[in-house]
Amino acid sequence: MNIDKYKDMQFETRAIKSGEGVDPTTHAVNTPIYLTTTYGYETTKDFEKVLVDAMDWVDGAYLYSRTTNPTTEALEFKIASLEKAESSTVTPCGMAAISVALLSNLNQGDHCIVSNDIFIVTRSLFEDVLPSKGIETDIINIIDLDSIKNAIKPNTKVIYLESCSNPRLELADIESISKIAKEHSLILIVDNTFLSPYLLKPIELGADIVIHSGTKFVVGHGDGLLGLISGTKKMMDRAKYYSDNLGTHISPFNSWLSLRSVKTLNLRLDRQCSNAMKIAEFLESRPEVDKVYYPGLKSHDQHDLAKKILTNGYGSMVTFHLKGGYEEMAKFVDNVSIPPIGTSLGDVVTLIHPKHAEGDLIRLSVGCENVDDLINDLLKAFQQI
Repeated sequence: MNIDKYKDMQFETRAIKSGEGVDPTTHAVNTPIYLTTTYGYETTKDFEKVLVDAMDWVDGAYLYSRTTNPTTEALEFKIASLEKAESSTVTPCGMAAISVALLSNLNQGDHCIVSNDIFIVTRSLFEDVLPSKGIETDIINIIDLDSIKNAIKPNTKVIYLESCSNPRLELADIESISKIAKEHSLILIVDNTFLSPYLLKPIELGADIVIHSGTKFVVGHGDGLLGLISGTKKMMDRAKYYSDNLGTHISPFNSWLSLRSVKTLNLRLDRQCSNAMKIAEFLESRPEVDKVYYPGLKSHDQHDLAKKILTNGYGSMVTFHLKGGYEEMAKFVDNVSIPPIGTSLGDVVTLIHPKHAEGDLIRLSVGCENVDDLINDLLKAFQQI
């Protein structure tokens, strides 16, 4: 499994083939779910070799399923292939991936620069958890490159951002930010959850570590939690060491669900991006709507950057403001019938999320339903306000 024989093939082929193959024992085409905690060896010599290799994160060294598991290893190999990374590791959820990526690179006394438009739980990590452990954080406008330069201190170690921010869908100029990071020997960590490796590969733009809440687009069916971390083998070996010590290991069953799901990532996102574009254009035409945030619209402040860095589409996330404030927003959301109100995203099911902290902001995670049905549903909701 050390060599990806599909590495020069297209994304769609690697999503299906990389990391997997016909099982040598049973000839099963699909990777088995290895529901085992323990691996047995016949001799002391064999066991001692595995013990050493497992602690060096050698592929195929199976010691204990908190540390290594064949199903999980297949997933890690596939994700590394899709990210164009040397190595990947997986965790039980996105916040575990974020925590492991940060804790494996930040120590007491270090300083971290972070974007001001990020997932609320990630923000809590930077505002409360990390400072309580002696790690300094500065939250800035990551879109402003001068703000990044001015925030750098002698003890700065990491720049952290979301490639497409939550909830305002601001795009980070990763290539320019990575140049700043390299000039100051900083580690650039990019959360690419909103785009997935199908639409953007931050490592190709200079990011050192890429993380995802794979629960969203990679799993994509609302039935499995997953966190992803990718980067150099040296960095991922350290991340795996931290994950092993912290106990942030994924279940083999969720690894298997993720292997199943990632094979259709491009098919799902092609449909979701197409639907989202049409819905964003529809929303922009409505008199009740004050502003639509979607990188595929010419009205988006960073549309030119989106055209430059995104491949295969502009994403499936659409956010928008209504003119009537909170009451109108709540009435609109309560009158849609296809999307349930939910906090997650990336699902084949369209989800709607009223962002109470933003007053009248609504976030749509556009799914794979018929787009005319979705637009007609939104139209009926508009007619009720």
